[in-house]
Amino acid sequence: MTNSITSPRQAALLCLKKWDTSHAFAETLIDQQAVQAQLKTSDRNLMQAIVFGVLRNRSWLDYLISKLRKGRLDSPTRLILEMGLCQIFIMQLARHAAVFETVSITPTKARGLVNAILRASLRQEEEIQHERIQLPLHIRYSVPQWIIERWTAAFGREHTIAMLERNNEPPPFHVRRNPLIPMTEDTRSLIPLEFIPGWYSINGPLPVESIQSGALYVADPSTRHAIDLLDPRPGEFVLDACAAPGGKSVSIISRTQGKVHLTATDLHAHRLPVLLENLKNQGGQYVETAQFDWSQDCPPEWEHYFDGVLLDVPCSNTGVMQRRVDVRWRLTPQEITRLAAMQARILDRASKAVKPGGRLVYSTCSIEQEENRQVVDQFLQKHPEFTLKRDHLALPFQEMSDGAYAALLLRA
Repeated sequence: MTNSITSPRQAALLCLKKWDTSHAFAETLIDQQAVQAQLKTSDRNLMQAIVFGVLRNRSWLDYLISKLRKGRLDSPTRLILEMGLCQIFIMQLARHAAVFETVSITPTKARGLVNAILRASLRQEEEIQHERIQLPLHIRYSVPQWIIERWTAAFGREHTIAMLERNNEPPPFHVRRNPLIPMTEDTRSLIPLEFIPGWYSINGPLPVESIQSGALYVADPSTRHAIDLLDPRPGEFVLDACAAPGGKSVSIISRTQGKVHLTATDLHAHRLPVLLENLKNQGGQYVETAQFDWSQDCPPEWEHYFDGVLLDVPCSNTGVMQRRVDVRWRLTPQEITRLAAMQARILDRASKAVKPGGRLVYSTCSIEQEENRQVVDQFLQKHPEFTLKRDHLALPFQEMSDGAYAALLLRA
């Protein structure tokens, strides 16, 4: 393989270099690089698997490099070694191909070193695999130590390990059935999820036609908890306050046979045209969208107006770390505290849109108490007109879905 931009491994290396020197998301860099390099689907998938594999396992890969090579390495050579070791030990690609293709994208002056280190790892493979399970959790699972400490204190060591293991696996692909739109293609690739009616995993070809038609919607089963608590009904006026990209709005439409009067707002105006088109495509009959920043006061025309308000606030994304590989390396405890303060402000403003006797669901894709129950409890102390009916925290390993939190608040 030539040292060309058309090589998926070379593209992966460029993505990782840019990720290290910018604040861009890995998914964004992968999409950009795939377009620039004009990669075919299989090569794009390989590039993504390498980038995600390196980022999910970086602490362990660097530890392994330090065992195999004493002394300092320049950043490009370290990245190449991370990629090669990832292909061998994480992706379990053919050993010869992983070594050969990794060496082929290495600058000439470092090829001998990279080749020697990768081949040394093969000779020590059994020892390496045995040692990994005995390493401290932050190295074994490649997460900052503060996350280990935080989750262990909140959930215990056993549950923490279960979440860490799941977060380092490629995420499953799930879809939700939209009963408003008929299926027109072969459904044998749809595997029903146990105890979750209307949800499926995919085992086989992606049902592209049904996804494009709106008969199936790509989403994670954890999103159902907020909709179950909100319990939208036909004819009601419902607000999805932080709606884009629209997954929960789509669920509201599906749940009400398209007969809900839905207002979907988002902070970013450029998202609204696609959002509106998506909601109508999913069977929404009475849908409108609007740009609004819910850290600001509720507009007078919306005060005490809605039967139900869904508030899926921006959060730390610690419940979706399996999908968002950047989170573990970009998040800090200080950022969680900042987000919790913003969430409390948004909850306070959006609560004014709930009419007497109405319902408010506060939800996140975080598993942090600071962003979840603590925000709700602080809100209830300031707003005695609301009561907590019930809440639910789903941890990632418990339901084989993402982590999520949802709380149902009733207004007197």
